[in-house]
Amino acid sequence: MSSATPAPTPRVRRLPLTGVLRLGRPSDIWFKPALSAVASVAPPNLTLLALGRLDLAMYTMAGSLCALYAHNKPYAARARALVWVVLGMIAGLAVALVTASLTTNAVVLVTVGAALAAVQKGLCDATRIGPPGNVVLTFISSASLFAPQTLDQVPGHLALAAAAGAWAWLVGMAPVLVRPHGPERRATAGALNAAATYAAPQGTEKSHARARADDDHPRARAIAAAAVHAAWQSLLATGVRTPPRRALERLLVRAEVALAAPADADPERLRAWARELRGRGPVPQTDVPAGAVAELLGVDAELAAPARPLGTRLGPLTPLVLRTALGCALAGYVSLALGVGRPYWALVTAASLYQANITLTWGRGVQRVVGNLAGVLVFAVVAPLAHAHPAALVLCCLAFNFGAEALIGRNYWLGSVCVTPMALLITEFARAQQPGELIAERVVDTLVGALVGLVAAAVVTNRRATDRIEEALTAVERARERATRLLADPAPARGSLESAHRALAAALVELRATVDAASGEWWQRALPQERVVLAEQSGHRTLAATVRRRESHSWSTADRRTGGKTEGVRG
Repeated sequence: MSSATPAPTPRVRRLPLTGVLRLGRPSDIWFKPALSAVASVAPPNLTLLALGRLDLAMYTMAGSLCALYAHNKPYAARARALVWVVLGMIAGLAVALVTASLTTNAVVLVTVGAALAAVQKGLCDATRIGPPGNVVLTFISSASLFAPQTLDQVPGHLALAAAAGAWAWLVGMAPVLVRPHGPERRATAGALNAAATYAAPQGTEKSHARARADDDHPRARAIAAAAVHAAWQSLLATGVRTPPRRALERLLVRAEVALAAPADADPERLRAWARELRGRGPVPQTDVPAGAVAELLGVDAELAAPARPLGTRLGPLTPLVLRTALGCALAGYVSLALGVGRPYWALVTAASLYQANITLTWGRGVQRVVGNLAGVLVFAVVAPLAHAHPAALVLCCLAFNFGAEALIGRNYWLGSVCVTPMALLITEFARAQQPGELIAERVVDTLVGALVGLVAAAVVTNRRATDRIEEALTAVERARERATRLLADPAPARGSLESAHRALAAALVELRATVDAASGEWWQRALPQERVVLAEQSGHRTLAATVRRRESHSWSTADRRTGGKTEGVRG
């Protein structure tokens, strides 16, 4: 255990500039959401182009953009998630269109838009739907509020969105025909690579460097633990344990063993398995006895456990929801006061900023401003080409759609360089407009939305962040006590120790995420850093003990001797 006393947390953290614009590595599947976006958007838009009704493209875009979601989820879970995304998109669009048909009062429209943005933010974060989160939903609903509308047109426009949403669902599910276990394989590969990174020597003798794994390299350990936990969630989300998924479960056990005993792990073997999983070959098969898999993993009990109620997940998000509502409303009102014709751009800019804490929100604000300002320059260059013919307008939008999804994983600002001209071109589906006017209004709304949004984040404090650390610490302690009791039992119930292991691992991951979020908030009382360090160290020691117990009772002598073989399990 480290003897160093953690430094006190400052009440107001320095807002960083260094690194905010640094480019990261592209996602392993960067091309999938990019291609899905094009495949989902192109047919409806080209059909409208052929019919001479590009003015309806905004409504089909509402459904088509649902294809951007859930690319990291297993296909059974993705099917359900995409249905909810499409329904959520249509619900937000319906509220916006009905409101637009009943009033043209800009203040009312901005207020409704801010309320919708707050609801969308809360639901997307509570359900952990993943990128692109609430931003696309808010963009569509906010823009629709300012589209001229009558009540008799609403059903037809919603039908267009629903039809495009059904097509987006098919596009999102199409890869299941080629690689039915692709998401689970990628998640498991990520866990193996993270475990290999943690287990690899760090510049000294391996036996010395890893002798006290609970103290060495805690950040790498936390990253690896989170990756393993995410991979388990991916496998448990399906509800069906097929042979390829059982093989993936065994590989995750190998990753857990590497976390528990890094000195005895073989990082190169872990990385080799990860490479095989990312390919198209069979799932690597280890020699855990097939009959012992259920006892080894305790997965069936976890599959039967009820999901955490949505209400309990929404409660901790109240400050973020309030920030979104206040920031979006004020941004829209300021834009109106400045005489800008499209206040929803300022509203969407504010909605896009809000992250887990103020520090991350500041970073997203810098990225948004830089990306949007660069994007309007790109629009100025492309606008003459797009105005040459309606087909050129559609093709430019498709190109920017692909570019946005391909680049946004490197850094948000880089993706915004494509998102901004795409959004500007979409406004021209109904009629061509002056590029200079569009550019000026977009620049003003970007600056207003970013500035007002950041002010709202600072005003709406999240003083319960420290309380949630206490709650997370309590959860870790309870999970650790349960695991410790089972370790003391010479014959625990079948699968109970393994289930307790993953419950403790999940609690530790949640604790680390809660601490990271609270550390970036302002006006907090002192964080219990020393208690957190002690809880993490003791928790990971208990995890290691459960793995050693499992190893000694469940693994065959041949498996310990050979370290596992690679046999074919198709997936």
